[in-house]
Amino acid sequence: MSAISKAVVPAAGLGTRFLPATKATPKEMLPVVDKPAIQYVVEEAVAAGLSDVLMITGRNKRALEDHFDRNHELESALARKGDAERLAKVRESSDLATVHYVRQGDPRGLGHAVLCAAPHVGDEPFAVLLGDDLIDARDPLLARMVEVQERLGGSVVALMEVAPEQIHLYGCAAVEPAVEPAGESDVVRVTGLVEKPERSAAPSNLAVIGRYVLDPAVFEALRRTGPGRGGEIQLTDALNRLDTVHGVVFKGRRYDTGDRADYLRAIVRLASERADLGPDFRAWLRGFVAEECG
Repeated sequence: MSAISKAVVPAAGLGTRFLPATKATPKEMLPVVDKPAIQYVVEEAVAAGLSDVLMITGRNKRALEDHFDRNHELESALARKGDAERLAKVRESSDLATVHYVRQGDPRGLGHAVLCAAPHVGDEPFAVLLGDDLIDARDPLLARMVEVQERLGGSVVALMEVAPEQIHLYGCAAVEPAVEPAGESDVVRVTGLVEKPERSAAPSNLAVIGRYVLDPAVFEALRRTGPGRGGEIQLTDALNRLDTVHGVVFKGRRYDTGDRADYLRAIVRLASERADLGPDFRAWLRGFVAEECG
């Protein structure tokens, strides 16, 4: 069993890239096929052995709490109909994990959101999962990061190679080889982090994606970190204050649901691979592509 048991999910953002859909609906509740994006994230945490989940929320996020709570009226209606399949799906989200909530009253960036978790986390390592990044369940990135942190200590960030023209959209890592046993080439030592650098100033093409396993020392680093890029408290700036940060270079399947085009691609890919939807959907998709592009 992992010594790390707590996951923090920042979910206080306004979702402005998806307006008007997110005017009254939290962006984390937008469906990816037939589940909200946030449920995929919690499922990933649970699969990695982290069953204590703290969500950092904000105004107009009550739907998140409702989704992971019991809905007795709906459950009773489904039970009366004998609809066991849908009843199981409704109960699945409320049975996933122990979910807690704290509000980030003043939206001052990701670093500030993580700092809001300090009273709950205490003095133990913990994971941070950003809801915009969905990691395919067949590519267990978080479990690998937990294993690396427990063995090497310090903090661990997830890295992924991106095209040079995209690096300005991410935090970017300067790295060197880690002192690792042979065959573990996915682990590097992070020597510096830059938040959303211009292409010419980027130290590499390794982007920080939305998974972290953090040493509790990050809380004191965040308390000493002033506003950075965009006037917000940046988690990358606080990580630069820590002595030991490693990176796990991820080469699996990732879906950026914070981007409208990639959100659509995620739905198409995940629906295509579903046993219950895939065959009919792929047949329709082939016909649609042939008609539009033929």
